[in-house]
Amino acid sequence: MYISILGRQPALGIAELERLYGDVTWFSDESAIINTPRLDFERLGGSQKAGRIVAELPRGDWTAASRKLVSAYAQAWREREGKITLGISSYGFNANPREVQKTGIILKGRLKEVGVSLRLIPNSDTALSTATSHHNKLGLSDNKVELLVVRNKNGKIIIAESVGAQNITAYAKRDQERPKRDAFVGMLPPKLAQTILNLANPAAGARVLDPFCGTGVVLQEASLQGFKVYGTDLSDKMVDYTTKNLDWLAATHHLTIDSIIEQGDAMNHRWSDAIGAVACEGYLGQPFSAPPSPAKLAEVRKNCNYIMGEFLRNIASQLASGTPLCVAVPAWKAADGSFTHLPLVSQLESLGYTPVPLSTVRSSELLYYRDDQVVARELLVITKN
Repeated sequence: MYISILGRQPALGIAELERLYGDVTWFSDESAIINTPRLDFERLGGSQKAGRIVAELPRGDWTAASRKLVSAYAQAWREREGKITLGISSYGFNANPREVQKTGIILKGRLKEVGVSLRLIPNSDTALSTATSHHNKLGLSDNKVELLVVRNKNGKIIIAESVGAQNITAYAKRDQERPKRDAFVGMLPPKLAQTILNLANPAAGARVLDPFCGTGVVLQEASLQGFKVYGTDLSDKMVDYTTKNLDWLAATHHLTIDSIIEQGDAMNHRWSDAIGAVACEGYLGQPFSAPPSPAKLAEVRKNCNYIMGEFLRNIASQLASGTPLCVAVPAWKAADGSFTHLPLVSQLESLGYTPVPLSTVRSSELLYYRDDQVVARELLVITKN
């Protein structure tokens, strides 16, 4: 079993885990337990860190967790060869960074007594940042260890050995070093593209369609996971950009990519190959730096609803029953934090689709946005009837 430290929007992270692994439950507001014998962490976009669960305490505070940790690892590592690099991250405790650091110092002293060398990563906060964990390669080898110590509201404690943190270096490379980028059409983060793909959850070997492919970010992530890809876009420029970016990915990551990339209007295009899944960011309308007037919002909402509705009607006749889709559509955040949704969100069954039921979150919680953004992405996780 594993525990995941979820990302900035935990609902998206746990929904992604549920779609991929099924048996997933909340442990705390920021973590989830995954009942699986193997976790492919590199595949996840919505989890900051994850670890293999090695110990549990029914109740306790940081003092209890610290004693358990020191006792267990002073014994387990007493004959460990080579220098150990250790980081400790605490979640959900009423403890300060100094207390967390003190636990590591005590363990370091116990191991020094038996001739084992340990380098302790300093805690500027109670939990190491993703960047610190990643740059120190914690969780990626036997002698580079991060212990994730998580407490929930009921006082239960889980201790887990990290299997890695988000690879921010690889994300930055895929995002910033690809040859073609275009801020005008939007900059879909690779992490979000991963999450969209995983929420669709294509079958192994499927051909994944992005009918609004833009610069090809979703198709890049699908290619890295070994899927065949199919991209279309209304703009010939975006078709060219996607093609060049996939060529770059194939060359830099030593991949053979099975791709079809062509120009096409998603509202009436006829796709030429069988589609195993759809994963895309649809038409989001114009960006806003502040909430628009009611009249302007009504105009933009109507236009987006028309385009996305026509797309869903068009592709419905071309998909086999049961085909999974994850489609990002716009939702607009008001000054009071409420959201205005597309009308089609409540009309999916009449368009030929069934929302995928999730046990961990409500569909309405699948919103990706930042605090300063007006236009959010609402992720529709659906299947073709």
